[in-house]
Amino acid sequence: MSKGKAIAVVGSLNMDLVISMQRMPKIGETIQGDAIHYISGGKGANQAVGCAKLGAEVTMIGAIGNDAFGSEIMQRMKLFGVKTEAIATLEGVPTGTATIMHTENDNCIVIVPGANGECSPEETIAPYAEIIRNADALIVQLEIPMPAVEAALRIAHEAGVPTILNPAPALPLTDEQIALADYFTPNETEFEMYCGGTIDVDSEEQLFERMTAWNARFPGQKLIVTRGKHGISYADSGSIATFAAPVVQVVDTTGAGDSFNAALCFGVANGWPLDKTLPLAVRAASYSVTVFGAQDGMPTMDKLL
Repeated sequence: MSKGKAIAVVGSLNMDLVISMQRMPKIGETIQGDAIHYISGGKGANQAVGCAKLGAEVTMIGAIGNDAFGSEIMQRMKLFGVKTEAIATLEGVPTGTATIMHTENDNCIVIVPGANGECSPEETIAPYAEIIRNADALIVQLEIPMPAVEAALRIAHEAGVPTILNPAPALPLTDEQIALADYFTPNETEFEMYCGGTIDVDSEEQLFERMTAWNARFPGQKLIVTRGKHGISYADSGSIATFAAPVVQVVDTTGAGDSFNAALCFGVANGWPLDKTLPLAVRAASYSVTVFGAQDGMPTMDKLL
């Protein structure tokens, strides 16, 4: 069997601690929880797993701590076929964590970046520049410091490697940084921030106006706005199309955006046209919400055909 296309993923690796409870505690209060789940996560790791499960040859570039959570994450990466030689194990720094306190109607999240916050152009990116240059696509997010993200984008951009920037969580970016991405994939809330104004989610006309203006600002860049149950809208040089999401039974929405971006990256790496890639990516995101856990919910290709 021939190897899949090479994808480089630069980003975060977290251990998610999901605590289920009947209600949130008040300040200073101790309450009993119902359950705790330890789930490997981080947008970078999730997208790497998503690409690998679809059949790509994926190298993850990032950092973990020399601790039990880091070991578990590495085992999970290897289990899914992700290459781990570019994941640094840092001494004296914990693996990144996201503690998610979850009730039936609400949740709150505390993120401790840990090793993710130590990623730098010099230590994290430069040693693996050739992996990026030789990739068929690069995908990055914003859960590690921006200098490392930008360094990876510049290496790929200069080598002619297609670049996907998933701007999550939304952080301030310069126009120069945004322009390094061939594909820019915010959700509606993130796109509002980068547009500098609110968008009526029920008004496609208003959304399309903002997307057209974005195309004029960044000519040649492909803008894809993910819209949850409404699917995605895509704009390129003034041409706009919407791909609807299939109706599914929702179990867990965690990782839906990561699943979409992984499938998009897979299609880009394979040189597929967007009219083939985008419907596949929407189906991938929709499938992912029917399974508990972001990485476990990432589909294999046979689930999407």
